Amino acid sequence: MDFAVLLAQLSPDTDVRAWAAEQFEVMQKQLTQRSVELHAAKLKIEAITLEIAHLRRMRFASTSESIGLRHYDLFDETVGADVAALEAEIDGLMAYEAASGAAALPHVAAPTVPKRKGAGRQTLPAHLPRIEHRHDLPEAACNCGACGTPLIVISEDVSEQLDVTPAKFFVHRHIRPQYACRSCETIKAAPVPAAVIDGGMAAPGLISWVITSKFADHLPLYRLEQIAARQNVALARSTLAVWVGRYGVALQPLVDRLRALLKQRAVLHADETPVQQLAPGKGKTQRAYLWAYGSSALEIPDPPDPGGPAAASGPIVVFDYQTGRSGSHPRAFLHGWSGHLMVDDYVGYKKLFSESERSSMCAHPSRVIELGCMAHARRKYFELHAATGSPIALEALNRIAGLYAIEQRARSWPVDDRQVLRQREAVPLLEAMKAWLVETRGRTANGGALAKAIDYSLRRWEALSRYAQSGDLPIDNNTIENAIRPIAIGKKNWLFTGSERAGKRAAAIQSLFATAKRNQLNPAAWLTDVIEKLPAWPNSRIDELLPFADYRFSATR
Repeated sequence: MDFAVLLAQLSPDTDVRAWAAEQFEVMQKQLTQRSVELHAAKLKIEAITLEIAHLRRMRFASTSESIGLRHYDLFDETVGADVAALEAEIDGLMAYEAASGAAALPHVAAPTVPKRKGAGRQTLPAHLPRIEHRHDLPEAACNCGACGTPLIVISEDVSEQLDVTPAKFFVHRHIRPQYACRSCETIKAAPVPAAVIDGGMAAPGLISWVITSKFADHLPLYRLEQIAARQNVALARSTLAVWVGRYGVALQPLVDRLRALLKQRAVLHADETPVQQLAPGKGKTQRAYLWAYGSSALEIPDPPDPGGPAAASGPIVVFDYQTGRSGSHPRAFLHGWSGHLMVDDYVGYKKLFSESERSSMCAHPSRVIELGCMAHARRKYFELHAATGSPIALEALNRIAGLYAIEQRARSWPVDDRQVLRQREAVPLLEAMKAWLVETRGRTANGGALAKAIDYSLRRWEALSRYAQSGDLPIDNNTIENAIRPIAIGKKNWLFTGSERAGKRAAAIQSLFATAKRNQLNPAAWLTDVIEKLPAWPNSRIDELLPFADYRFSATR
């Protein structure tokens, strides 16, 4: 019933009705204002809750984004060590009790920790060299103690222990006899092999150890200096720095070739991560960026020419160090390249796609087609579900899980077969998911985390679903994110780069190591071999030195 009609029935007094109507209007405005404030507060609480959950997950939880994560103890390693120490103390007390004949000590149950999946003694790698130690009985004990009959071997108890020799320094002593002719007074000797640093005291193995430790294991040079000092070997940081600089320049042609080969691929990944660079003369740091580009794991490169040089094929990762995050950097790196590019939603890439659309009208078009990362879209629903338990977010996660299940089945399939499967199964799932997102968004209030997650998916839907139209396009950008992750972790050790040149040198060497890792090579063994060959190696055969899978040093050697 209308409020004015109800008021007229209750009070015939005109002044009372006017006053009551005025009060009702004020109350209505206040309720509307309270409702708006309450909605804003709910959105703010939701955003803060989501941010707290995200930070807690980054700080305390596993980086995996699977549903139903079990948070693990940050001090799990300490707990394990404490349990082992307590068990050792109990064993010692019990041994003392047995030896001394003292009264039995009360039994104390050692604390236990949940057994992790895959825990326990692992089989030692078969490729490692074995040093056998035979532990036989003394000759006098090889006869039976009861009847004196010689004992016979019926079996052997074999156990294995893993050991390691820390960085062991040794000296190569090169002796070249000098031969002279008494008649001609000429002198001959074996030639000195070419080297990057003529007359340098560092052998290829030492250079490889320094570079691998610095750029693959992220150990600063002062730590390498300390490791050498423990064996009474003086390796000054200044000397190590000279080696890194000189060999960084020597390895640059390999990186340039990797970059050229990468731009021959039709499908690429791109991402970037911030690093700190020392600002000269200011004693402060400024933000720079390491841009990463990589080939797709699903793409099969064209076979090499049978009559041409050795095959130069395999996964490639190239890092490009720049002092900013401007979109001009990826445009410069990919200048003249055409193909599908997998990226996140960073605005710096947008102009690359729009410029390629305009250039397609030119005589020599450069067409770059955007691929959206499904893992980024999924992450927003995962964080929302982890923070609030949203059933809508869970439904989105389940729908995306169905898409990934298809990819898992077809991971090792030929490209054509994978395309057929995607068309038959993934495309209908994607169409159903888009319809569900549109319908759900119509029932979702603006401004909330759920609305933002859905808007992200719908805004990028064309790029997100484009992968299903082919068999060689990736569903997400995890390939390049995995290549960046070791650097993101390692930069906690080295904190910042000393200069732009140092950053570019680090990016070049990291490109070689990241490519070697994707091709399952042992980076130290590969680099040692390359350093030995590089000074006299012809540039026309440089592809043979690249860290691809057909190189003779696998990760297990």
